[in-house]
Amino acid sequence: MQQKKLNTYNFGLIGAAGYIAPRHMKAIKDTGNQLIAALDPNDSVGIIDSYFPDADFFTEAERFDRHLDKLRRSGNHKIDYVSICSPNYLHDAHIRMSLRNGSHAICEKPIVLNPWNIDALCQLEQESGLHIYTILQLRLHPAIIELRNKVKKQNRPEKYDVILKYITSRGKWYHFSWKGNVQKSGGVATNIGIHFFDMLTWIFGNVQENKVHLNAPDKASGYLELENARVQWFLSLDINDVPEEERQKGKRTFRMLQINNDLFEFSEGFTDLHTLSYEEILKGNGFRVAEAMKSVEVVQHIRNKK
Repeated sequence: MQQKKLNTYNFGLIGAAGYIAPRHMKAIKDTGNQLIAALDPNDSVGIIDSYFPDADFFTEAERFDRHLDKLRRSGNHKIDYVSICSPNYLHDAHIRMSLRNGSHAICEKPIVLNPWNIDALCQLEQESGLHIYTILQLRLHPAIIELRNKVKKQNRPEKYDVILKYITSRGKWYHFSWKGNVQKSGGVATNIGIHFFDMLTWIFGNVQENKVHLNAPDKASGYLELENARVQWFLSLDINDVPEEERQKGKRTFRMLQINNDLFEFSEGFTDLHTLSYEEILKGNGFRVAEAMKSVEVVQHIRNKK
């Protein structure tokens, strides 16, 4: 058993074998804290050795749950925070597991798939006295903060015209994994688009109209009318949607945000946003579960439109 150092927090991690888990491990380490126990049904988790080789590891949720409870009852080694990087449809259950064991929860996007889940979790927060945080890392990106401040300062009477395109190509495996199952991932708009919808509503205000033009397993497009913007958006997993010029350079991802015919550049500055998110959470400034409501409402509406 690891001994807790002064002024450090003990962490648990759910979803240690996933794509995003190393960013959370790095954030835990960069903020001077300890990963005590990790859970994943898959045991390809050698990445843990790069950060916390002494962490206990479980492949069964029941044994991990029991371990958290034992640590809570022992007093000295109680888990303070549980970081949740599991498949989207399990986030709600894993947040509840964390609170049940007396731990704050830090959950990846999308925090849940449906708005009513957020209402229930807000109630659990009040009952438990614990906090549920979500990772909304684009709100911490310097260029996006600057854009939001600029929009607020300009206070234009007319709306901005915005075009968002995001293509992040995926192989055939994607559609055979949980990510390709709309009941588990929420579909393309939820899985790869929710952080952009959060960014847009954070900058340009509440949704007034939400139209869906295309809703397919590998791409989606539509129109969002916000308080201060008219947004045409397109999301895709298809490499053929990456512009030819970019594909010839070997690129498989394309990101574009255009505001009133001006390209907005924010392709850099993503590497340490999870660490920054953790720093803010540990200072008590993290984004709470209720702040994810607008973006969850947007993608839930898109998912259920023909």
